[in-house]
Amino acid sequence: MRFLARTAALVAFACLAGGSAFAQEIVFIPNRVIYPGETIEMASLKEVTLKPDRIIPPGVVISPAELDGKVAKRTLLPGRYVPAAALREAWVVEQGAAVQMVFIAGGLTISATGVTLQPGAAGDMVRVRNIDSGKILSGIVMADGSIRIGTS
Repeated sequence: MRFLARTAALVAFACLAGGSAFAQEIVFIPNRVIYPGETIEMASLKEVTLKPDRIIPPGVVISPAELDGKVAKRTLLPGRYVPAAALREAWVVEQGAAVQMVFIAGGLTISATGVTLQPGAAGDMVRVRNIDSGKILSGIVMADGSIRIGTS
């Protein structure tokens, strides 16, 4: 009996102090199976309010902003947390796509057409084969789909 009275007093004190005795957290989890290579959309997620005693494990993505538009690297099951390691950015360039390669050094700009040897998201380092010379170069994928070769 004393325990219940003391617990009720603590809850009342926490509420009066402007806080909540039991902060409820909202997470987003898949509402259907999401297969590898599939882009995650808000329609495939559901909002769940956790019970006060539930602890979210580290390395789990729960925010819709962190999930929407990402691509699943492995199968994501409904009702389960989504590990951050199971997501990747969407590819800007696909393997085998014709891309514009750009080299900029000071006032010098050289551009050529190449074929990507691997897919890549913006900011990824990828290998590209120059169509004219056949030489294989490495460069960084830009947001517009071009490949920046060398330093600038």
